[in-house]
Amino acid sequence: MAVIELERPKLAPARMRPRDVMRVGAVGLRTRPLRAFLSALGIAIGIAAMVAVVGLSSSSGAELDRQLSALGTNLLTISAGNTLTGEQATMPTDAEAMIERIGPVESASSIGKVADAKVYRTEQIPEAQTNGINTYAARLDLPATVGATLSSGTWLDAATERYPAAVIGASTAQRLGIGSVTVDTQIVVGGIRFSVVGILEPVALAAELDSGVMIGWPVAEQRLGFDGHPTTLYTRAEEAKLESVRQVLAGTANPEAPNEVDVARPSDALAAKQATSQAFANLLLGVGAVALLVGGVGVANTMVISVLERRAEIGLRRSLGATRGQIRTQFLAESLLLSALGGTGGILLGTGVTTGYALYSGWPSVVPAWATMGGLAATLLIGALAGLYPAIRASRLSPTEALSTP
Repeated sequence: MAVIELERPKLAPARMRPRDVMRVGAVGLRTRPLRAFLSALGIAIGIAAMVAVVGLSSSSGAELDRQLSALGTNLLTISAGNTLTGEQATMPTDAEAMIERIGPVESASSIGKVADAKVYRTEQIPEAQTNGINTYAARLDLPATVGATLSSGTWLDAATERYPAAVIGASTAQRLGIGSVTVDTQIVVGGIRFSVVGILEPVALAAELDSGVMIGWPVAEQRLGFDGHPTTLYTRAEEAKLESVRQVLAGTANPEAPNEVDVARPSDALAAKQATSQAFANLLLGVGAVALLVGGVGVANTMVISVLERRAEIGLRRSLGATRGQIRTQFLAESLLLSALGGTGGILLGTGVTTGYALYSGWPSVVPAWATMGGLAATLLIGALAGLYPAIRASRLSPTEALSTP
């Protein structure tokens, strides 16, 4: 009698749905929460550093752009340079009037340094302690030309420019210990008492005013021996014709010696400052990348230890029908979840740091979308690389070897 052998049908392994992958991958995180937290913290620190650096750099740049938009980029400064013999040159007294004749020039103003007019808080201050404060004769339209505003008091007018009245810069106010203007606030300029009528806010496009004392042109000539020669002229010109104006300013200000005149665009210095800040931000971004790499090594270490500790679990799953691919998917998903948790926390932390510092500094808070998306992508990449080797190692364990491990 013939025996008929029936072939046993091969059962295809059950497929894991995405929800099942997430649930199985989260098992290791739930059973070892402290280790998972510390590993995710390494990732979070790296991502937070990168997001904060990019965010603070972008916020600083946005603030600088806001300042330039408010102050304008069409300001040119003309200052007296040096003669061929190396001595300090002087500009003609009518230099400002000549510059105003240039067609595209919208406005012009000037200051003149008053030599030997040292500034003190009172007469009791030793002569050597000048605090590096300069005295300038200033025109009445100076604030409108350079974009200066006052934090306290008022600017000079047609009456006060003829009397011992002064407006002090922001740095000068700090050095002299003057926080606000009152009717009794006085300083000593060139041995003469001047009443302080105003305090300037920091002037971004004319930083020399911050550490100066501005007095009226007439009183400087009458009481302090000022010779009437301007040392710095400020000119606003049409933006479209700015370069053309720039080329003729030196010859217009001092036709006899144009080589003794220096012409500059203050907004260029601010742009250079922004570029320097960006270079420094790139350096800090590299530091954040190193921190992220260190966090990835921590995740890889955690996953390797997890594989070693869970050999029995791996063997049991293999003996119940789990394939090598499913084991790989489980540990790879666990690594990705661990990194994603750290990345999400890092993005929130970096955004919070950027927002807090921006609000403290009075900047607009800017966190580029590419920084958060790039940070999350970097997190997932680090998680995939960190979990790849442990996942492959776990999948290669045979059920008998894994179950026999004590």
